[in-house]
Amino acid sequence: MRSLQKIIYTAVLPIISIISHSNSFQPSQSTTSTTIAAAAAATTRLNMKTVDSHLHIWANSKEAIDHPYAPEQTPPPSIIDIASTDALLKQMSDAGVDGALIVQPINHKYDHRYVQEAIAKHPDKFKGMMLFDPILDEILAIDRLEELVLQGFVGVRFNPYLFEGKMSENSAAVKVFQRCAELKVPIGIMCFKGIDLHYDDIVALCEGSPETSVILDHFGFAAVDNQKQFDLVLKLASLNVAVKISALFRLSDTFPYEKVRMERFEPLLQAFGADRLMFGTDFPYVTQEELGYKGAVETVVSWLSDKSDEQKCAIMGGTAERYFGAFISK
Repeated sequence: MRSLQKIIYTAVLPIISIISHSNSFQPSQSTTSTTIAAAAAATTRLNMKTVDSHLHIWANSKEAIDHPYAPEQTPPPSIIDIASTDALLKQMSDAGVDGALIVQPINHKYDHRYVQEAIAKHPDKFKGMMLFDPILDEILAIDRLEELVLQGFVGVRFNPYLFEGKMSENSAAVKVFQRCAELKVPIGIMCFKGIDLHYDDIVALCEGSPETSVILDHFGFAAVDNQKQFDLVLKLASLNVAVKISALFRLSDTFPYEKVRMERFEPLLQAFGADRLMFGTDFPYVTQEELGYKGAVETVVSWLSDKSDEQKCAIMGGTAERYFGAFISK
């Protein structure tokens, strides 16, 4: 236990919550690409570290011989061969991304070996977020958590759609949630079908263990055409909750995602502050969108053109490093 805690506390910095400010602009469609590129170049001069806080990798069709997909979870043909470790590294290099948190994909479900091998080969680039298995009992769940933490996993994903009931009523999930507070390991929650289905559940978990940090995927999945969902996300700012500024294409808007910027990002910045917001792409799915991987990076950077250097550095990488630990220095 002592060796586990030593590794965790040297890898993950203490979690702090600070409230910041906001502003906005709306470029014309004809100048969007130029504006985004110019903002990205200006931010690069800050020597800012860029960390992708949300993406997935899985074995391509050849690698799947040694790393088979979970039953009924074979990736679609259009993306089966574009989400390998090597494919991700190329995208990161082209976009100037320094590090990434790999969220365990449903395609390999509870078999973490593929992500584990990527972390082992590129420890300066990658860290992992494991997928919690709600079928495990309390002892096995804690053992699995601690085993994967020692292998470079620095977060735990709760997928509520894998639970038979509520997350907060699963005794093993509650124990893992509490243990994560001790290890300074955050819990990521995916509210794919709407945060209204999980709001009370999330509140119950947070109130039961206030020191455990929770991170919502993809703006809490609060699309721009659903203000009631977004109001629930904003209410969680009073708890130990952070939000990923990721998967812009999942919020019922189109490139260059100005509604997402003005109606989601800016209010989140006011409510949560830059130190509880973190950039992410949702690779490989983002590569199938108009903006692509590099465009996702540059778009969020452009949103920060009128923000302070501290806010820029926090959202693009600093917040992720405080929650997950340091990546390679520039």
